[in-house]
Amino acid sequence: MSYDSHAPRASRAPRAIGVVLLAALAFAAALSGCRREDVREFTVEIPGLTQENRQKVVDAFTVRKPGQNPHVYEGIRPDTFSFDFEKKTLTMKYDSMKIAKTNIRMLIEAAGVEVHFPSNNASGVAGYLDYKPASAD
Repeated sequence: MSYDSHAPRASRAPRAIGVVLLAALAFAAALSGCRREDVREFTVEIPGLTQENRQKVVDAFTVRKPGQNPHVYEGIRPDTFSFDFEKKTLTMKYDSMKIAKTNIRMLIEAAGVEVHFPSNNASGVAGYLDYKPASAD
């Protein structure tokens, strides 16, 4: 038996409530530290950017399956697409927790549009091209 086993039950209840409350606060604090999204912005060069290719790029991010309504790939934010026809670039935002830059490049290329991703990667990690845009100098 513990030293306070003779204490009335009412005096033990606040301690139990405190322990439960402390555990709940610790759990809530742990959950608040979980990253749920990581929205990033980047710019790619599209050497052959035309209105037709612009539409191909937008369509590349739309999933079309028989029997389902078309929807955008998770993590892609088409409302942030900014096409610059003079500079031949696309600036966009995406959630890196849901889709990677490499997947974005593959979707654009699969639509038949040439795309150059900037390479700021000297480590040789997969997914980066050795292409260095003229604007990076």
